[in-house]
Amino acid sequence: APDIGFVTSDEFGNADILYDQTLSKVQAALTQGPDGPREVQVVTGFLGRGVQSGAVTTLGRGGSDLSATVLGAALELREVQVWKDVDGVLTSDPRIVPNTMPVTELTYEEATELAFFGAQVLHPLAMQPAIRSQAMAVRVKNSYNRRASGTIISKARDMACCLVTSIVLKNDVTLVDIVSSRMLGQYGFLATVFELFRSQQVSVDVVASSEVSISLSLDPKRCWSDGEVGEELDRLIFELEKISSVRVRSGMAILSLICNVERTSEILMRTFKVLLAEGINVSMMSQGASKVSH
Repeated sequence: APDIGFVTSDEFGNADILYDQTLSKVQAALTQGPDGPREVQVVTGFLGRGVQSGAVTTLGRGGSDLSATVLGAALELREVQVWKDVDGVLTSDPRIVPNTMPVTELTYEEATELAFFGAQVLHPLAMQPAIRSQAMAVRVKNSYNRRASGTIISKARDMACCLVTSIVLKNDVTLVDIVSSRMLGQYGFLATVFELFRSQQVSVDVVASSEVSISLSLDPKRCWSDGEVGEELDRLIFELEKISSVRVRSGMAILSLICNVERTSEILMRTFKVLLAEGINVSMMSQGASKVSH
């Protein structure tokens, strides 16, 4: 991949693809002329070359899937196939729900939300080239069951008969509640809060806000290399307490519903009926900007 034009940032171990430089170079390297030999191109994934250093970089988790979709976008393919060990994207985690089923179709946004909130089949970064293309489909297939149709991920699909597509659970989440009367009718408070998160290099998963409070979820595995809440969070809380009252709760979980938000009332009614029956109280609720998840 580095030799055919994968240009990345210089963050070794978790480099970002620089698409404006990469796609044209890869297309030029892999496009065969009409009079040239017909060859099958085999490209190693997961690697790139740093834009400043020129050194070989790695793309981090999901880098192999990302490499495949970058190649597809560069060559303007109609479909890229990603082969896994399951029959496509499933309706839930089979380790938790025994009767899960493959999902036949997903949109780019649905697949990205699923991957971000815990589905292990496809990494969210792998969808970026497809989203940029807006014309390339990504099909998830099973290496051990080649006859299975898998899941096709594309720009749009018919949502008329869809209620809930998939349910994803993410455990070991840290929830931060920030309360301050300074928020009431004031501008700039949210900017101040998120600047503190930026300065401590803490990434936020989900946000919900009211007139005087903000609730945010943090994933320790994404924020800290050792997967544990560390000194960075302590420093962040210290700074936040200068402008607000802060409460931190660890060991929480995010339950994400990838669904048809045109039927939100019905979905929430059914969801809260189940939660009530199981004695589960909701601490925070948020609807994604993509309008496909709760």
